[in-house]
Amino acid sequence: MKIYNKRYIAAIALSLLLASCKAPMATVIKDDVKENVPQNFNQEDQGDANNNSGTTPWRQFFTDPNLVSLIETALKNNQELLITLQEIEIAKSGVLYKKGKLSPTVAAKLGAGVSKAGRYTSEGAGDATTEIEPGKEMPDPLGNFEGGLMANWEIDIWKKLRTEKEAAVAHYLSTVEGKNFVLSNLIEEVADNYYELLALDNQLDIIQQYIKLQERALEISKIQKQAAAATELAVKKFEAELAKSKAAEYTIRQEITEKENGINALLGRYPQPIVRTKESFMSTIPQTVYTGIPSQLLANRPDIKQAELELKSSKLDVEAARKEFYPSLEISATLGLEAFKPSYLVKMPESIAYNLAGELAGSLINKSAIKANFQTADAKQIQSLYEYDKTILNAYLDVANLMSKVKNIDQYYKLKSEETHALDQSIDIANQLFKNSRADYLEVLLNQRDALDAKMELIEAKQKQLSTVVDIYKSLGGGWK
Repeated sequence: MKIYNKRYIAAIALSLLLASCKAPMATVIKDDVKENVPQNFNQEDQGDANNNSGTTPWRQFFTDPNLVSLIETALKNNQELLITLQEIEIAKSGVLYKKGKLSPTVAAKLGAGVSKAGRYTSEGAGDATTEIEPGKEMPDPLGNFEGGLMANWEIDIWKKLRTEKEAAVAHYLSTVEGKNFVLSNLIEEVADNYYELLALDNQLDIIQQYIKLQERALEISKIQKQAAAATELAVKKFEAELAKSKAAEYTIRQEITEKENGINALLGRYPQPIVRTKESFMSTIPQTVYTGIPSQLLANRPDIKQAELELKSSKLDVEAARKEFYPSLEISATLGLEAFKPSYLVKMPESIAYNLAGELAGSLINKSAIKANFQTADAKQIQSLYEYDKTILNAYLDVANLMSKVKNIDQYYKLKSEETHALDQSIDIANQLFKNSRADYLEVLLNQRDALDAKMELIEAKQKQLSTVVDIYKSLGGGWK
């Protein structure tokens, strides 16, 4: 009967253990965004898969030696990049930690203690009637000295630990791609700020030329006033316009200082002059950018690859969380020497002590913590999928918008060049008419203001032209190789 009861209890325990193995399934969502990536960026341009500027190394894409030098300094000293590199080290340590859990842990142990059992207890009564050697009673109190090795090992029967390690590896790889994305953004930011600084330099030259023009116009108006060919009002208007132009000069100077310091901040250094050549800025011809096909973004853009690896990591986290519902098998062992007196430790084999145990355990009641962990992991993997889809969609839209911007800014720059040329001619005509008293001062002022505005806008158009090419290069996945 006793044997039957033991078998019955064992059967119940086994059935309960198997019941504990039931685990929920992860949520499955179809990835429509990735599956439906368009064949081209627009209907007009049919991309060539063999011609994609995003695969061009940045040292080949940027030809200005001053800009290349600035980028090289930024890649060495930029604080955000250095922070990202430490995130990679943290993720790498996470992989080593998960890998270590697959192997048994072994520890050395040394211990000493003393205990005294009550006389009227089973242990105390047993000790009182026990002799260590003939005629030698058990010591009271009883000491205990031990030393040896301890080992503990969780057998990965469900591959839960391997899954956790794979998730850590995917996360580590995503941090590497995150570093590449920071590189790409950093290079884009340095280049954009560099072109903005060159634009400010050229605008400063234009405003200084305008100031000289206003000074000559003021001298003419004073001469004409003395000859009664102009009034005091014309003189005051030219004086006011000259003061306005000089004030604008100091505004631009301040913007140049701030832009230089902004570049120095990206380079991780204290304020110092930025080496540059402003004379060739307006004659710089933007590089031709080839977009390839949209599906290449999945392989070229670091942020998309980072999101993809985070999605993979989150899916593995769900799988590992699901395996928490299964019972775990742990093996523990100890081997060493133990005695109540230090001198007895060397008496072998009597002092040798060892222990070996295996344990298969699974949660039967109160699985709320395991369920909550699984639900959290499941929600995170859904969130990661949405982040991945959003990254793909934004990447496609970035390229599509910038392609349109490149075409429109080229036409804008062309028309602004024509406007500037026409206004330069009108200034000479207006000044000649003013000298001959055939035009009033207002016509001269308006022509000069229009010409100034047009030249300033032309310089801004050139800066946008160059920066847009940099932006589309980065949007295609360039800048980190």
